[in-house]
Amino acid sequence: MNDYIVRATALDGKLRAFVCITTELVRELSDRHGCLALASAALGRTATMGAMMGVMLKGEETLSLQVRGDGPLGKIIVTADAEAHVTGYIENPRVELPPREGGAYGDVEKLDVGAGVGEGFLLVIKDLGMKEPYTGSVPLHNGEIAEDFVHYFAQSEQTPSALALGVLVDKDQSVKAAGGFLIQLLPGVTEEDIDYLEQQLSKFPHITSLLVQGLTPEDILKRLIPGEIKFLETYPVAFTCDCSRDRFERGLLSLGASEIRSILTEEKQAELVCHFCNEKYHFEEAHLQELLEQAEAK
Repeated sequence: MNDYIVRATALDGKLRAFVCITTELVRELSDRHGCLALASAALGRTATMGAMMGVMLKGEETLSLQVRGDGPLGKIIVTADAEAHVTGYIENPRVELPPREGGAYGDVEKLDVGAGVGEGFLLVIKDLGMKEPYTGSVPLHNGEIAEDFVHYFAQSEQTPSALALGVLVDKDQSVKAAGGFLIQLLPGVTEEDIDYLEQQLSKFPHITSLLVQGLTPEDILKRLIPGEIKFLETYPVAFTCDCSRDRFERGLLSLGASEIRSILTEEKQAELVCHFCNEKYHFEEAHLQELLEQAEAK
């Protein structure tokens, strides 16, 4: 099943929902960064959240999600746009920790993501085409990612939300399934509706178990939300990085003639790596000499 997000409303417009499958996206990120299970879960949950928050944007707007904890995984940064193009990285992808008590290695419900992330802050930075980007920041609730974003929506956007993010990692470290759902309550929702949803959520299976069974995002939403659902739009989700050789060349030029000359003298070449996709860009001595001449001419 290809990755995609479905956006819908229910309860006569008093509830909006996003449900997605992101298995290929998370698998790509995990493979590119050489993630072990714990990092795959942490980065994959954040990337899945990025995809869903991305489609809330419009036009050329973009966002950056930053999980800055003091745990061994280090910082997690994900970027996304309004077309659900997502990329991201995790600082320490090879971290291993014991599972939570009673869990087996790789069990999606037992990987101790909270211990890997630690304490710190969640930042949401939105570039909405204004003079300055919007930045929202909240303390991490428990480092498990989903609960942290629920806390963010409640504190920074005053929107009660229910959220599930899941990454199922197989014993060989490969990503078997990934996805999530976000339900947000809008003005006019009744206490009865809230009670029913809470009951549904309390007994709802883990989302990756449903994806493994072959359920689509539409199927999952129909199981979760009562009554008539109005499906609005579907968005394909894709790993996309906007790095390029030209961008890294401009970065080298921005260092100035003195720094480029130093690289030529000491290394005679340069290899630059994109944090987000791990793509490597190699600059030979002759190319660096051309860049030096350009820098000196400025």
